[in-house]
Amino acid sequence: MNVVHLSTYHLSGGAGVAATRLHRAMLAQGVASTLLVGIPNRLERHQPEEGVVYLANNFLAEQTAFGRFVAERLYFLPYERSAAVRFGFSPAAFGANLTFHPAIQQADVLHLHWINFGFLSLSGLQALFDLGKPVFWTIHDQWAFTGGCHYSRTCSHYQTHCHRCPYLKKPGEHDLSYRLFERKKQLFAQHMPHFVPPSQWLGDDLRRSTLLRNAPMTVIPNTIDQALFCPVDRADANARLDLPATNAMRLLFGSANVTDERKGFRFLADALQRVHQNNPDLAIELLVFGKGKTYLFNEIPYTVRHLGVLREADDIVAAYNAADALIVPSLEDNLPNTIMEALACSTPVVGFRTGGIPEMIEPGRTGYLADVGNTADLADGIIQLLRHPNPATLRHNARHFAETHYGERVVVSQHLQLYQLLNDRMIE
Repeated sequence: MNVVHLSTYHLSGGAGVAATRLHRAMLAQGVASTLLVGIPNRLERHQPEEGVVYLANNFLAEQTAFGRFVAERLYFLPYERSAAVRFGFSPAAFGANLTFHPAIQQADVLHLHWINFGFLSLSGLQALFDLGKPVFWTIHDQWAFTGGCHYSRTCSHYQTHCHRCPYLKKPGEHDLSYRLFERKKQLFAQHMPHFVPPSQWLGDDLRRSTLLRNAPMTVIPNTIDQALFCPVDRADANARLDLPATNAMRLLFGSANVTDERKGFRFLADALQRVHQNNPDLAIELLVFGKGKTYLFNEIPYTVRHLGVLREADDIVAAYNAADALIVPSLEDNLPNTIMEALACSTPVVGFRTGGIPEMIEPGRTGYLADVGNTADLADGIIQLLRHPNPATLRHNARHFAETHYGERVVVSQHLQLYQLLNDRMIE
């Protein structure tokens, strides 16, 4: 069986990383897998990887891919409410025609991942569906069943019909979200992929949507390389990141963009203020990785060590192993890679009870779940973990949970069973 995965990115963003990990896991299990990437990172292109094919494989093609990305953003520019939502809404007006690409032609199974930002347009999706090949779609956000937004926040219009979109400058009854919703309705009326949400939360959201409530769906989580993301000696982790030895407890916060409001750094800052006020005897340091404005750290009452953007996997592994707990105050998230990575490294997690996060944390066993936006509860969770009478048990439980839920053999087996089931039905 020849499986072709399609992803806008290779090693950028959570969805790109998740797609790459599944591709690698399939190769490791002997599956003929190809990852077709829409927008290459130039550094990645000069580090070839088995089975990874870049749609833009030369300078001219790279410029064309970048042009599609720019055209997509310019198309949305007159509609956007503000720059704050610029990348939270994808009109899918521009994209590549992949039907004649050799990888697509040779595929037995097409597996879509995150395909926006000028990689695939709605017309491009239509063309792929028209090939008649089995199509699976791992959705990493809500875009497939909304009128264009990736996360609906508090808006529930996708459950009836998108209109009056809060992302738009001039929301109306027949605004851009309404028109895109209609276009998707026509698309899915003709062809319906098999959807694979990584979390039950996103699956439940899909079932509540007008567009996909009757679509075939199977929840399968993302996977992670358990040999790479694993416990290492704390002293070695500190040395890798040039961190000094300390008696302080270390907390970790990580995000591709620390300033992304959805990732909730301001809630962490407030929670740490509470911890400091109520537990002055606790010595704490905060480690932060990801890009962002460091002035935000002025709100933290403890020493903050900004690790910057960690590009090497060994550096990321070291960050988890240098920490006593990962804090994930996201206001909305699907199945965060950071939680999966932390658990695999035996690091317990404190997070808000939102999105797919409750499916990843076992309160009292691998971490703590706080009510969304409740910084007092978040602070209580941090204190509970840092004062836990047996932290070694927490760490053991975290690793065991990651192995049994996100192990490569477990997740690849679930996908292969699904592929075979659909293939058998199509033959019948």
